[in-house]
Amino acid sequence: MLTTWVNKKNVQKNWYIIDATDLVLGRLASFLAIRLMGKHKSNYCPNIDCGDNFVVVNAKKIKMTGNKLEQKILYKHTGYPGGLKETSYKDILNSSSPEKLIKLSVKRMLPKGVLGREQFKKLYVYSEDKHPHDAQKPENIDFKSLNKKNVVGENYASK
Repeated sequence: MLTTWVNKKNVQKNWYIIDATDLVLGRLASFLAIRLMGKHKSNYCPNIDCGDNFVVVNAKKIKMTGNKLEQKILYKHTGYPGGLKETSYKDILNSSSPEKLIKLSVKRMLPKGVLGREQFKKLYVYSEDKHPHDAQKPENIDFKSLNKKNVVGENYASK
């Protein structure tokens, strides 16, 4: 038997779309990070980008469990003395770019370095329903039905 080795030429990359309405942020981010790396595939290779492309829509409707929305704070430093800026997750979600929350959560779960940056480029997050990736014909993933803990809200608690 010959062992086949994966390279960039023979990696199959698919397109998927996920609706983030009422989904839990951490569970969605870990799902996306694993799929962007390609760890769900049988031909996974840690030094090659073999993950899929993902489009996430309705990022402004993402939820967090507990009191994290009010209590969790994002810190950013400008590089100057006394330049530590802090913003609550609620302020980010209500701002003009709520997709920043999903992007930061996924980016921190990916490997650091050139390969991680290459994998992160395959994630497209939009705050509304509209996206420009219809030509790629992305398949819909019903993340809500995978586990009842993936959803916050009364609509899906009984299912």
